[in-house]
Amino acid sequence: MSTGTTTAAVPTARGGRRFRVPESGPAGWILAAAAILILLIGAVGPAIAPYPADQTDLLAASQGPSAAHLLGTDALGRDVLSRLLVGTRLSLLGPGVVMLVSIVLGTAIAIAAAWHGGFVDRILTRVLDVMFSVPGILVAIIAVAVFGVGFWAPVLALSLVYIPYVARMVRTPALRERNRPYVEAYRLAGLGGWAICTRHILRNVMPVVLAQAAIGFGSALVDLSAISFLGLGVQPPAAEWGLMVNDARAEVLAGSPQQALAAGAAIVVTVAVFTLIGDRVARRMGGIS
Repeated sequence: MSTGTTTAAVPTARGGRRFRVPESGPAGWILAAAAILILLIGAVGPAIAPYPADQTDLLAASQGPSAAHLLGTDALGRDVLSRLLVGTRLSLLGPGVVMLVSIVLGTAIAIAAAWHGGFVDRILTRVLDVMFSVPGILVAIIAVAVFGVGFWAPVLALSLVYIPYVARMVRTPALRERNRPYVEAYRLAGLGGWAICTRHILRNVMPVVLAQAAIGFGSALVDLSAISFLGLGVQPPAAEWGLMVNDARAEVLAGSPQQALAAGAAIVVTVAVFTLIGDRVARRMGGIS
C-alpha cells in the first residue's frame, strides 16, 4: 500500500472485513473522468459522429485536418474523426468481452482452488500453468484459422488465454482469505462453502479482481488491435482502431499519417488510462488484509 494512504481494514461483527476506498486525489479523478469519457464515446459515438463512418468522397481523399474534417480524411475520403468515434464502440467491446469472461471464470477457478486446496489446488494450478505458457496471439491466430476471420473468434480465444492471468493473481489473496479465522468460524456456525466464498472471500479479494480487470482491459485492447492490424480480426469496411491503423499504412508512406496517428493515439490513451487506473486500485486497495 502506498505511503500516506488512508485505507484501512475494518473488522465487522460478521467476522469479515469491508474496505473503504481511499481518496484518489486530482490524478485519480482525472483518470476516472477520462475512463468515463472513453466509455461514453463508445456508447454514443455513432450519434455524435459528424459523418457516416462509411461515407466516401474520393474528391476529398487523404486530406489533412480542416474545418470540414477536423482530423482529415483517409484514402477513400472518409472522415477520420467519424470513423474514430464510431470505431470506439467496437474497439472497446472486444476487450470488454475478454475481461468479462476471463474475470468471471478466472476468479471462480482461483477461489475454488483456494477453498478446496490439496489435490484440487495442485491440478488447477498445473492446468493454469499450461494455459499460461501459450502465447495469446498464437491462440487467436489458431482460432481465426479454424473459425475464420472476424470479431468473435479472436475475442473468445483471448478470453480463454486471459483466464490463467486472472486466476494466478487472485489465487494468492484467496488462499490468504481461506486461512483466516473468520472462515473457520463461519464453518463451525454451519455456513456452507458456497456462501462463505461468495459472500466473504470474493468480497475481500475484489480489489485484486478490479485491478486485474482494468489492467487486463488495456492489454486485451492492444492484443485485439494487433490482431485487427494483421487483418485477422474485424474486417473492412467496419471502423475499428486496429483496422484503421492497418488501412493507413499506405497513407503514411504517401505522407498522410492522420488516420494512423488518430487511431494509434486512441489506443495509447485508452490503454494508459485503464492501466493507470488498475495500478492505482492495486496499490491503494490491494494491500487490504
